[in-house]
Amino acid sequence: MSTQRLRDEDYRDYSSTDASPEDSPSEGLNNFPSSGSYMRFGESNSTTWFQTLIHLLKSNIGTGLLGLPLAVKNAGILMGPLSLLVIGLVAVHCMRILVKCAHHFCYRLNKPFVDYGDTVMYGLEASPISWLRNHAHWGRRMVDFFLIVTQLGFCCIYFVFLADNFKQVIEMANGTTNNCHNNETVILTPTMDSRLYMLTFLPFMVLLVFVRNLRALSIFSLLANITMAVSLVMIYQFTVQNIPDPSHLPLVASWKTYPLFFGTAIFAFEGIGMVLPLENKMKDPKKFSLILYVGMAIVTALYVSLGILGYLQFGANIQGSITLNLPNCWLYQSVKLLYSVGIFFTYALQFYVPAEIIIPFFVARGPEHCELVIDLSVRTVLVCLTCILAILIPRLDLVISLVGSVSSSALALIIPPLLEITTYYSEGMSPITIVKDALISILGFVGFVVGTCLTLYELIQPSSAPIFINSTSAFV
Repeated sequence: MSTQRLRDEDYRDYSSTDASPEDSPSEGLNNFPSSGSYMRFGESNSTTWFQTLIHLLKSNIGTGLLGLPLAVKNAGILMGPLSLLVIGLVAVHCMRILVKCAHHFCYRLNKPFVDYGDTVMYGLEASPISWLRNHAHWGRRMVDFFLIVTQLGFCCIYFVFLADNFKQVIEMANGTTNNCHNNETVILTPTMDSRLYMLTFLPFMVLLVFVRNLRALSIFSLLANITMAVSLVMIYQFTVQNIPDPSHLPLVASWKTYPLFFGTAIFAFEGIGMVLPLENKMKDPKKFSLILYVGMAIVTALYVSLGILGYLQFGANIQGSITLNLPNCWLYQSVKLLYSVGIFFTYALQFYVPAEIIIPFFVARGPEHCELVIDLSVRTVLVCLTCILAILIPRLDLVISLVGSVSSSALALIIPPLLEITTYYSEGMSPITIVKDALISILGFVGFVVGTCLTLYELIQPSSAPIFINSTSAFV
């Protein structure tokens, strides 16, 4: 195995995603193309517009959705939805910029397909600044770095999500009833700390990622998709019932918590790494722009609606994941368990991406007869690393905000506008376009700095303790 294959042969560009697990990553997650493996037109196994739309929805709807009600609380019942809408529009625009720049280099260099890293590298090579041209290869490395941070960040979030939900289900087991409409205070049965739950999941996660050919997980991955979809329907079904009077909720929250909103929101919208593989795999790529706009409009509508409904339903008691606020009855406790099962198996899919980038680096530097041992050892170390990071930051809301602020803002907001400038500046760009791109990148950079600093400050000196009591209404 050689690290060179990560350059042009088998490198797969995925940045987010709870993406379609039913297809095996031996063919690419969701059966998406690898760089240079598919021609842009005429493949016999190309996807239809409807299949592409489904893949786009799956790659954007995941754990970030469940944290949006708390994000709306951090911004305000009016400011939150409006900001979500604006961030969604900007994120889609940046996705379109990336596709446009990729097309430009495909036609210019006569290549069938370029991924996110290749596009940034070629963009730097086209820059009028000689220093950027001489260091263009760092463009790919930068994308790889943020990709690794993002995906391993997702894995950390999964540890915290599983621990929080299982801990709550177990502690409330004695008081769980069949009545899902009775607002009663539940006396928790104390169990072990959530961080011990994470350690309990650790050996199972290690065994899960030892399955290097994820085709073997296809049945469980399909089950994950089904359980998460059913759980999401049940969550929506509950949030629309008996919504309390929202007059006590602030229209605009404190500016001190707004950066936490930004991190969570951009984390949810960070699916930009999927757009190029999806576009390349389409039977008719000319329709991709329309599919992108329609799909992201659906995603944005889901994000805004659940963010509003969740905050209206639970008010100030909303937690890092809306599943933690569901009623203490067996129906909704089963929803937590179902979603957790889906998250558990999705861990392997998210882990696959950084593993494909990191593991060959170490395998290529070891003896050939030790390839399997090195491979499994690196996998074990990476899983342990995600568990340790989750233990160090056991608050789900802060982990999501930190991952969003650090890496998602770079991939989704900072890099694409700068890429457009380096790609087209020498060919002539209007001053308006340059100003627009600069403003978007500045927005992303400010969110990156302020969101990261505030999240770290909240970790060191929390302003308020997280709420751990389950409540089925804002007025328990």
